[in-house]
Formats: sequence, structure tokens, C-alpha cells
Amino acid sequence: MSTAGQVIRCKAAVAWESGKPLSIEEVEVAPPQKDEVRIKILFTSLCHTDVYFWDSKGQNPLFPRILGHEAGGIVESVGEGVTDLKPGDHVLPIFTGECKECPHCLSEESNMCDLLRINTDRGEMINDGKSRFSINGKPIYHFLGTSTFSEYTVVHVGQVAKINPEAPLDKVCVLSCGMSTGFGATVNVAKPKKGQSVAIFGLGAVGLAAAEGARVSGASRIIGVDLNPSRFELAKNFGVTEFVNPKDHNKPVQEVIAEMTGGGVDRSVECTGSIQAMISAFECVHDGWGVAVLVGVPNKDDAFKTHPVNLLNERTLKGTFFGNYKPRTDIPAVVERYMNKELELDKFITHSVPFSEINKAFEYMLAGEGLRCVIRMDA
Repeated sequence: MSTAGQVIRCKAAVAWESGKPLSIEEVEVAPPQKDEVRIKILFTSLCHTDVYFWDSKGQNPLFPRILGHEAGGIVESVGEGVTDLKPGDHVLPIFTGECKECPHCLSEESNMCDLLRINTDRGEMINDGKSRFSINGKPIYHFLGTSTFSEYTVVHVGQVAKINPEAPLDKVCVLSCGMSTGFGATVNVAKPKKGQSVAIFGLGAVGLAAAEGARVSGASRIIGVDLNPSRFELAKNFGVTEFVNPKDHNKPVQEVIAEMTGGGVDRSVECTGSIQAMISAFECVHDGWGVAVLVGVPNKDDAFKTHPVNLLNERTLKGTFFGNYKPRTDIPAVVERYMNKELELDKFITHSVPFSEINKAFEYMLAGEGLRCVIRMDA
């Protein structure tokens, strides 16, 4: 493309300070350096993590910053040393990476790359410790190495998944974070067998993606657990067959589920980050073979306890990060599952706004309306 090697001026939504509406600004985006790719973002969506760091409560505030990490786009140019991507490739930038060289990347069991593992505090590129974004010469910080709330962004090649160019980017963009996290937690980690029962704790976007994983796996019963009964009707579209609101019972929800299922569910997936939900998710699985998977991110000082007998009685407790998917190796195949109509994504996208109205996406999420709002960068 004619812009290769040059600074690109484009629009970006800049967070200037904590909790204040984003401001659409003209930014300069520097060319990609060694092992970097510059991407034209076509669609991006808003995830709770963006809101969390925009609000920056309990976090190290880093401003001004360009947020955004769920997106789809097209490679505009590549930096030195990039051989597996070229201009025109359709890609999903991902908030965590795969260098393909560290012990984690070389292990079949891990996706927690030493070099490119999620780092919420870093606001610059790894290569030289500098930002690729600026306004009038003053740097604007990156976010999660992706910063997709910009018409163009620069990302480390290890954080870029090359996907089928036929895949609609306005749909598959949601696979670059939340949907893959929930879906993978079920299909890659909990691994329910056909006909088994699964409990899902938390029926937000990630929890419903976990339910979708249970549906695709052929689970016979999918029990949704949530404190908000208004979520129950929507959850039926994701295969959830029964609902439990812990507030409706005067005993622990794990006991309620054990009674419903004759001793406990075969698998559970916890998607809230609440310690109480984690304990319940573990203690509600059947002894002998039950597996509980933790997905939700707790507060930093949280801890939970359970009696060791729960483990000695052959219940398994697991954790997962990004659904155990390696970004470059595995995400293209998840896109293919959508293309083959195994995995449904359209039902996760409940709102769409033009880039100029990006703050509306924040309003929807803060009001708890819908699941995912896709932001159209060209509008």
C-alpha cells in the first residue's frame, strides 16, 4: 500500500482521563518497527476490560490512552522480520500473544507466552519501549498491545491471528477476546462429554459463550446461575435449559444444584470473578469425575477456601486463560467453526454504532444492556 513506511494520520478515540467520555482525535500512527504489523481496523467491539481500565478503579491509571482489544481488520504494512503476514491479510489482533519460541509456546499444554502474555500496565511497544501513537508529537499510550479504538493501529506480530478472508469481520471480531475465552473454557478445559450436565455461573457475554460451548459439545442439561433473572430469557438462545437464582434459595446454591442433578453436575464453568461463585462452582460438581473451571478474574486480594475432602473425593478444579487458545495457532480454526455454522456468533452482537458514537457503546455496557456492541470504524 502507498502508505507503507510513512506516518498515517487518522481518527482515534482517546481516553484522556479516568471515567471521562472518549474524544475522537486526529492521531499520528508511526510505521511498524521490527516484528510489528500496522493494521487498518474495520470493526471493533467493547469488552468489560476496556471499561474497567477506562474507569481505572483499583488499577494503575495510564492516560492518555487508546483503548480497545476486540477487533478485526486488514494488514496495511509489516515491519522488518515479519514473514507470515503481508499487506491485505485479514486479521484479528489479540490482547495476548504467541511468540512461538518460549517454553509456554513450545508446550502443547500452555498458551501463556513469556514474551507477549497480557500486560495491562504496559503502554508502549516491546521492541523499543516507545508508543506508535502521537498527537502533535506527544505520545499516546497503547492498551494491551492492541489499541483498536483507532482507524489504524500497530501490533506485535505475535498478537495477530491471520484468518479466512471470507469471514465477516463485523461478526468474527468478537472472537478476539470474550467469546473465545468462554467458549474455549468449556470445549478445551471443562471438556463435557455428550449427554453430560454443565452449570454456568454468570450469564454475561463470557458465560453465554461458555454455554454455547456446552451446547456445541452436546450437553444434555445446561444450568445457568445468575443473580439477575432478566438474563434468563436471553440465555435460552445459547442452549441454557434451566436457571437458578441463588437469591431464591435459603441454602448454598451448590446444594441446590446437587439436589437438582442427583449429586452434582458433571462440569461447571465460573465466569463472574466472585469468590462465592468460585466456591459454589467447585462444590457443585459431582464427586468421582466432576470438573470445575474458573474463568472470572477476582479482585487482587481475594482468596477462597474449600475443604480438602472435596478434592480427595475426586473433584477437579482448573483455571483457564483465554480459553486455552494459542492466538496465532488456534484462533483461525475457531473462525472456521463459525464459518461451518458449528458456532453461532451473531446472537452475541446486540448493538452496533458508528465510530463517531463510540461513547454510546460504553453507555450500553454500563447500563447492562445487551452483550456486545460492534463499532463500525468507517461510519
